[in-house]
Amino acid sequence: TQPSAEGPARAMTAALADAGLRPEAVGYINAHGTGTPANDPAEVRAIRLVFGDHAGRLGVSSTKSMHGHGLGAAGAMEAAATALALHNGILPPTANFTEADPECDLDVIPNRARRAEVDCALSNSFAFGGLNAVIALRRWGG
Repeated sequence: TQPSAEGPARAMTAALADAGLRPEAVGYINAHGTGTPANDPAEVRAIRLVFGDHAGRLGVSSTKSMHGHGLGAAGAMEAAATALALHNGILPPTANFTEADPECDLDVIPNRARRAEVDCALSNSFAFGGLNAVIALRRWGG
């Protein structure tokens, strides 16, 4: 079966609610981003469902492009990369990005890291069978 946007959208909405964040507070998403024609458009649709017009203002990348798919460790690896992005003010790129899928019309960060002070971010992890997990992170101000 094809991936749907509804499960990932519910996971992102739940993460925002658990963190007490409005969608507009988020400035970056470390996408699940497997680079496949089935998964990426579904994730983009989910992001648009949750973030509406703000989706176009989010920096989005997939760190899998640099470290590969860590399977069971992927969520932890990507959450760590997201935490470092918030801490350092540098959003990681999607490496080897050459051409956007027309269905994936977000602000994908291509090939080079982007300096950006972002206070809140999401890290998405989606798996077969509708197992979806999203963690919301906030930059520590201390």
